[in-house]
Amino acid sequence: MSALEMATTPPLPILPLPSFSQLKWQQRELIMFFHFGVNTFTDSEWGSGGENPAIFDPVGLDANQWVDTAVEAGVSLVILTAKHHDGFCLWPSKYTDHSVVRSPWQNGQGDVIRELVNAATPRGVDVGLYLSPWDRHDRRYGHDLPYNEFYLAQLQELLKKYGSVKEIWFDGAKGSNATNMTYYFTDWFSMVKELQSSINIFSDAGPDVRWVGNENGFAGSTCWSTINGSSLAIGNASIMDYLNTGDSKGRDWLPPECDVSIRRGWFWHKSQSPKTLKQLLEIYYNSVGRNCVLLLNVPPNTTGLISQEDVQRLKEFRKAIDTIFSTNLAENCLIKASSIRGGKEGGFGPQNVLDNDHLWTYWAPVDGDDGDHWIELRVRDEGLRFNVVRIQEAIGLGQRIKRHEIYVDGKRVVSGTTVGYKRLHRLEEGIVRGQILRIRIKESRGVPLISSIGLHFDPFWHPDKRYTKRQGI
Repeated sequence: MSALEMATTPPLPILPLPSFSQLKWQQRELIMFFHFGVNTFTDSEWGSGGENPAIFDPVGLDANQWVDTAVEAGVSLVILTAKHHDGFCLWPSKYTDHSVVRSPWQNGQGDVIRELVNAATPRGVDVGLYLSPWDRHDRRYGHDLPYNEFYLAQLQELLKKYGSVKEIWFDGAKGSNATNMTYYFTDWFSMVKELQSSINIFSDAGPDVRWVGNENGFAGSTCWSTINGSSLAIGNASIMDYLNTGDSKGRDWLPPECDVSIRRGWFWHKSQSPKTLKQLLEIYYNSVGRNCVLLLNVPPNTTGLISQEDVQRLKEFRKAIDTIFSTNLAENCLIKASSIRGGKEGGFGPQNVLDNDHLWTYWAPVDGDDGDHWIELRVRDEGLRFNVVRIQEAIGLGQRIKRHEIYVDGKRVVSGTTVGYKRLHRLEEGIVRGQILRIRIKESRGVPLISSIGLHFDPFWHPDKRYTKRQGI
């Protein structure tokens, strides 16, 4: 290659940036929680710690069914409550007998975590674990040094015994009357990373994944992966709004995870039913569609199986997602942009937003161009019919877009803020028919880098008819 033919260099990243493990986590989009334990058998959410382990007897437990359910839902990571607040351990811990060893299940020889790992590994599904800091059973709780040593010992068991663990979940919840206790989070996190360097640590404050600030599965309409970790504290209820939106000036890359249950409760209850498909899609658009990963809890029942009504609802959910997003109506559009870094042959043209790489190929405008950044899709023949617009940023080089607008045939149909890994806009006007779609970036941190654009049709989306009537649609 001669000097005259040298390739155009990529733009400089805008800090902070995601790690490799954070990027892989973000691409999962949908992951699954299994809340399971003595609460399953006592019809409760928070156990007292005084439960008799003899009540734990899931005679039909089949982790293969759990994992098959996850795979059919399009899930590649499942997280199990190894120990919830009641202190009962789903594995035979060396450091307490308040566990499966004192239950009748498999004559005290069982290990739920091992069952899950053995089911997940051959199916290519990764495993994560939840270990509650609040322990209502263990007498060491409330005594800082002994309890922290106990907790660290259990962490080491989990991270040494069961192979690769992709996410470890630290829950900040505890009762208002709980014994005062100082958790040595810094020591815990250091131990986790020492044992498994590629793991993602979840807590209210990260350090790899943060809580979204609610258990409804909804992120803020503005949602930054960046935040100031120094402003966060595990269990601090006053920062929920900050967790929900993040911070455009944040110094740390701490993407949010939206946790919500398919039922009203986190544990299985006979009296409860799964959410409707409409509710699940609403959650999806407001979590995955707002730059988050959705952690959907699906609790096994007292038999040790995922209830069939939950299995069926998950199949409907997956089918609906595939129906909406498997086809990109924009794929044959003509495309142009306000400017192109390096010109038409520079490798950063607008055509990149229609390929299958949603991270490392992207449209990049010219550096220093403070003008109106836009990218335009034009139908070759008759107009398109769609009601969802998907936009994705090249977040490997930082989250950038602060404000954007979408126009169809010159009419503004969306006025939005952040984009991040994925932004899904369901059009409030309902189905739109048009020939020209233009996305304008009104404000960004540096030049915007858009990796993917999609136009989709959602047959399940029925906006408020009063709105569409007012608009004359």
